[in-house]
Amino acid sequence: MAYPTGFTEEQLIKAIDKGKYKGGPTGRFWTIDPIDGTLGFLRGEQYAVCLALIENGEVLLGVLGCPNYPLNFSDPSAAKGALFVSVKGHGATMRSFDEPVERLIFTQKLSDSTQANFCESVEASHSSQGEAAEVARILGITAPPLRMDSQCKYAAIARGDATIYLRLSRAGYEEKIWDHAAGWLLVKEAGGKVTDILGNELDFTKGTTLKNNRGVVATNGRLHPAVIKAIDDVIHCPPKVYRLSIKKETTRAEAIKEAIVSLGIHPSFISVEEIKSK
Repeated sequence: MAYPTGFTEEQLIKAIDKGKYKGGPTGRFWTIDPIDGTLGFLRGEQYAVCLALIENGEVLLGVLGCPNYPLNFSDPSAAKGALFVSVKGHGATMRSFDEPVERLIFTQKLSDSTQANFCESVEASHSSQGEAAEVARILGITAPPLRMDSQCKYAAIARGDATIYLRLSRAGYEEKIWDHAAGWLLVKEAGGKVTDILGNELDFTKGTTLKNNRGVVATNGRLHPAVIKAIDDVIHCPPKVYRLSIKKETTRAEAIKEAIVSLGIHPSFISVEEIKSK
């Protein structure tokens, strides 16, 4: 392995080990994720290099380097490689890796949730895709989800490629600040809104994690109240009792599942198995 001129392996390791600042409500520090979206990187898909400057628990600057992000998401043949920069109070910008010209970017302006689209993680372990599908159903969203790794999802919201980003992480999981700080500011400066799934502002004053928050929701801003309401309806939904009549000769599991779906229950919440009697 080649090392920068004038540095030994031991010196570089010692330099890396200095990045142990615990964060908190006071102080000025940088947080970085050098390869956000490791699995996306390995697949040759979306990943990002993420950098944010935090001072006294407030994100002041965010940078997302997205090597595989298309400059025009609607054009599969478009060049790739986008750099997103946001500075508090100064908006959000994007430029290509090859051109120095920056342009302002903005979230979608639509107010009709049925015209919206959402993005989520590729890995189901990162967020409940079943609950996200139910949120989409409540909002009347029919477009398939845009799934990608890393904070590129924040870039998608900020640039208007998607309307809603849902990260419905399990209760008790503490999100890491380096996974959200840069993207959080990018969406806010582009005109959007970012909270946790309960509608609370993200709290970057608690060290290296967002321990006061559960999950993350980023939207174009206008749809945020409706999205939070839909999430609340899903995660705090009381048990429902359904009465279902099935013909005696109907024994196929698929037919039973279709009948349950006809009651308005999303397929992702249904599991029917055929058990042969002994």
